[in-house]
Amino acid sequence: MSPESHLLEPSVREPELLRLSVAAVARRLGVAPGTLRTWDRRYGLGPTERTAGEHRKYSKADLARLLYMHKLVISGVSPAEAAQLAVNHVDDAPSLELASLPLVDTELVSALLRAAQALDRLAVEQIIRTRINEDGTALTWTNLLVPMLSLIGEEWQRSGEGIASEHMVSEVIKKVLSERIFVEKPRNELPALLACVGEEMHSLAITALAAALAEEDIQVQFLGARTPVEAIGEVVRRTAPPAIFLWAQLPENALISKLATLPVVRPTPRIILGGPGWEGTEWDGAFFAPDLIAACNEISHALGLQSGAL
Repeated sequence: MSPESHLLEPSVREPELLRLSVAAVARRLGVAPGTLRTWDRRYGLGPTERTAGEHRKYSKADLARLLYMHKLVISGVSPAEAAQLAVNHVDDAPSLELASLPLVDTELVSALLRAAQALDRLAVEQIIRTRINEDGTALTWTNLLVPMLSLIGEEWQRSGEGIASEHMVSEVIKKVLSERIFVEKPRNELPALLACVGEEMHSLAITALAAALAEEDIQVQFLGARTPVEAIGEVVRRTAPPAIFLWAQLPENALISKLATLPVVRPTPRIILGGPGWEGTEWDGAFFAPDLIAACNEISHALGLQSGAL
């Protein structure tokens, strides 16, 4: 368990709220740590406290601004617009904002983590299926699966253990989500395109995105992992998708120079980027989705539909 595991407890004392690490804040919001670093770099919404010899920590005011921005983003506001509003946002009681957000269920995250560490496949699958049936894929991914996978990753980086748990739980997640991708009566005539770019092997996130969209009766062209740019170009040319979502977990797979040469079709597709691999890159006209819920909303808007994921 992470040395910051006490921060996963539902009741957090006020002094702990005043100095939170990137990982701790990410778990409280249910976003990836890379998302917080992106918001810091692009919009100036980072930790403001600096102490010699320590990593930067988020203060109470920092947390309030991030909570406000996250609330705006998951409601469909673009990150850039949300950041403009959040930079000057002042809230002396961030716990009130916490109550209005779809926050991480820390007890369930802990239960799922224990089942994963015990390699209890049946328990892992039961927990995931139950939560998806109750909350849907988007919130389950954001508030349960991402925090749990983050904890497994932290354990592996720290101790070198947990790789078996990560592989097992990833396969269970992929199995459960893949079963939910089919759409019997789609609301959109032209499917959106989802693909991992380059040699990107990490496809769990776009599998979750496809499943979340299917719950909204939105059909997609799901190309999965390691999609060559040529294949993406062929699909764009033949189907003219109204929205193209491109996932890159690793920076070497964020192939803007090649993807910028995609065929020109009308109407022009909305390009949506997801994954930490895109951090630090700029692509004119493209939208960076900080999390799955924002991606769902952006794709729905590109299709002229209203998302009901939230």
